[in-house]
Amino acid sequence: MFTGIIEEIGEVTRLEPSGDGVRLTLRAPLAVADARHGDSIAVSGVCLTVVAQDAQTFTADVMQQTLDMSTLGALTAGAPVNIERAMPVGARLGGHVVQGHIDGTGVVADVRPGDRWQVVRVAMPPHLAPLVVDKGSIAVDGVSLTVSAVSDAAETAPWFEVSLIPETLEATTLGGRSPGDPVNLETDILARHVQRMLAFAGDATEGGSR
Repeated sequence: MFTGIIEEIGEVTRLEPSGDGVRLTLRAPLAVADARHGDSIAVSGVCLTVVAQDAQTFTADVMQQTLDMSTLGALTAGAPVNIERAMPVGARLGGHVVQGHIDGTGVVADVRPGDRWQVVRVAMPPHLAPLVVDKGSIAVDGVSLTVSAVSDAAETAPWFEVSLIPETLEATTLGGRSPGDPVNLETDILARHVQRMLAFAGDATEGGSR
């Protein structure tokens, strides 16, 4: 489990075809300082497993399904990525519960700079819209953020907005995002559970009345 508090900006150093996926090597000296084989590290919000590491880099295998549904499939050598190690037991939950299991991707639709803040609007797939609420939590490229505005339920092209403080702009890759850029999205796990339970609510009621 992760919290969406990015620890460092890593860099892709190598991509190698590996079966129907790729083997990805990234430079992330902080993350590998205490990394062991089999540890989980989130790369721009996607949970990956360490299969090898040295003093500066770690390597992980990425399956085709992950490449298809995330931005990792478009990575190239030199690309910056957000890095977060799994949260140790007993640590403070600084962001929100982030699993590293993204729901898909969105697209940056607009960036509105302010004096110190920056408001980013992200277009999202319609099936994710019910899971995103005003003042709720969402992970964008692995960054824990609070939704500052959201489109009406009737809109056919749903979107949400987040307001980025200077620390987020500097410490994550979101400071370099521009309109048209794809981003990984992970909605709140609580919202997903509620949606799933509601989907079965009718069946449970019918079953209990027999």
